[in-house]
Parts: sequence; structure tokens; C-alpha cells
Amino acid sequence: MPGRDLYHDTVVHALHTDGWTITHDPLSLSYGGRDLYVDLGAERLTLAAEKGHHKIALEIKSFLGMSLIRDLEEAVGQYQVYRSVLAEIEADRSLYLAVAQRVYDSLFTERFGQLILTSLQLRLMVFDEQRERIVAWIP
Repeated sequence: MPGRDLYHDTVVHALHTDGWTITHDPLSLSYGGRDLYVDLGAERLTLAAEKGHHKIALEIKSFLGMSLIRDLEEAVGQYQVYRSVLAEIEADRSLYLAVAQRVYDSLFTERFGQLILTSLQLRLMVFDEQRERIVAWIP
């Protein structure tokens, strides 16, 4: 099982503050004899008109490597693998990449980042690492 990301506890706290319940830490996925681990599984009760439960999986990425683009390549590859497996075994759970606001502001607001978000249909959960709060959900 892989180690926890630097922002793991920050994201857990932000989710709790936003009304989410952590259901898996980590969320283990098994498919075709392979075991994978997404950082967190969570769910939140919603109004009856909104289908009752909303389930998510979050892969937390710090983007602290030498190259922002290399970190993005690794994160996107992992995200795509997890999304493929989730679609097969737990299609009602939405996958999000959790990134700090500084990463969102420095990468995903640029033209390049917007292309990656749109063309790969990435979902982001953006958090404020200092205040430990969720800033935005990017569908």
C-alpha cells in the first residue's frame, strides 16, 4: 500500500468540514487480480430530491516535484487507471483529483491546464492548504 500524500490530513479535515464522511482510507480497488489504492473514499447524504447519497473517491496530489508537468503526467495517468477500474466495479462513485489551490491557480487556470481538464474530463477538488477548506469542485 502506498504512503500518504503530504496533504492527506488537510483533505480529510476539509471534507469533514464540508459535511463528508470518510468511508475508506484508503479506498481499495481490486480488478483482474490487481489491487489498487485510491487515497480516500467518502460519501455525503444529500436531499431526497438529489438521490440520497453522493459517493466519491479522491486521489490527493501535492505537485511538489521538480517539474509541474511531470507531476501532472503522473497524476493524470493514475487518475485514468482508477477511473477505468471504478467504472467497472463501482460506477456510482465519482473520482476527483484533489489539488491545492496554488496548483490549480498556477496550472489549471492556464490555457494548457484548461485543455487537459477539458479533453481528459478530469474532476478536481481544489482545497486551501492553509485554511484546510474546500475551495471548489471542478466537474
